[in-house]
Amino acid sequence: MTSPGKSVMQKRISFPDWETVIDASIDDREQREGMKITIRWYLGWCKANGYVANFESATGFLEVIHKQKQPSERIFEIWKSNLRWFFQSARRQDSVRNTLETTTVSNDWERGLLSLLRQYGKSYRTEQTYLWWSRKFMRFAGKSDPMLCEIEDLESFLSQLSVVEKKSVATQRQALNALVFLYRKLLDKEIPESLKFKRANAKAKLPIVLSRKELETLLGQIEGTQNLMARLQYSAGLRVSELIRLRIKDVDFEQGYVVVRRGKGGKDRKTLLSDSLVGELERHITRLKGLFDKDRSEQLPGVFLPPSVEHKYPGAGIRWEWQWLWPSSKLSVDPRSGLNRRHHVMDRQYGRVLKNAGSLANIPKTITPHVFRHSFATHLLEAGRDIRTVQELLGHADVSTTMIYTHVLNKGGVSVTSPLDDL
Repeated sequence: MTSPGKSVMQKRISFPDWETVIDASIDDREQREGMKITIRWYLGWCKANGYVANFESATGFLEVIHKQKQPSERIFEIWKSNLRWFFQSARRQDSVRNTLETTTVSNDWERGLLSLLRQYGKSYRTEQTYLWWSRKFMRFAGKSDPMLCEIEDLESFLSQLSVVEKKSVATQRQALNALVFLYRKLLDKEIPESLKFKRANAKAKLPIVLSRKELETLLGQIEGTQNLMARLQYSAGLRVSELIRLRIKDVDFEQGYVVVRRGKGGKDRKTLLSDSLVGELERHITRLKGLFDKDRSEQLPGVFLPPSVEHKYPGAGIRWEWQWLWPSSKLSVDPRSGLNRRHHVMDRQYGRVLKNAGSLANIPKTITPHVFRHSFATHLLEAGRDIRTVQELLGHADVSTTMIYTHVLNKGGVSVTSPLDDL
């Protein structure tokens, strides 16, 4: 055996939380304990012989135990696989640490805000949005500590968004939500029910809706899995975030519906599953089983789960029914846990496909994923469906939001002809 020399000290692998990662990513208890035994064995051998943990010492360790224990080929492959997992995961963790050094929070109040956002179960995107608005507000206020900020600072900032920056109602509301969280949860400051700031002007903007012929033409320019995604989104009236976050268990073929979990406002709801998509969706899910089996054989960490689910159902992330309906073809690093795992496809990638399809179809409208949701609602109302039913399917909290679609119905929704037609 080639002795691991001191010349490789600078290549030492540091992975102090390897047991925590195993507990979080490996559901099978016997496999989990076996991995821990092998890695502890190796690290103990390194310590006893004055070696550092690296690829060279691991090779030497395997040579020694093979001679001493003379294990079967199957057992020896398990040992090698366990050490391979250790080094691969250590490399991923190191990569994550290097990335976070440039992107993580930089002071105590940001760390406190991030901690609170996670305690309240906010999504990763909400974390980043709230942190971004809080930083922008602090730059505007010109103060280093948010405890020094007053309600007047908040009101001035919100007015600036409207008067100077000409932000939309939705953008101003997003900033308000972020800063209300900052004031109430982090600073423990009361906010008056009626803040005094210049509100952004609400602009009457009709949703973009495709005719049935335009939909057919557009779908004809989309291929493969994205075509199935687009048809499901239209048939169920889903937001793009709801579409890409669907899991295997959210499609109920027996009852004939799709379940949207933790939609806007954190609410669950049921919506339509088109009979025409059942066979293709079943074949799609069958194909995904092969990818799932491959991930399990490689002992990859399970898919992301909301903290409340992960606490209630430990190990659910590696169970079949919790897998993404639209998984990414590539692995990516989870920015919260640092685990290299399979995520769902990104909305931007899907959006680009639709935009390109709109250009190829020569449709003179701005094509985004949301046009499918707008078209779903409008076409249901055109077909005479009750507006309250459409409201429930869309997940709108108030029927007034759904009413916007009555303004884009054919002929304005009333039996009136243009006076030009009477000439």
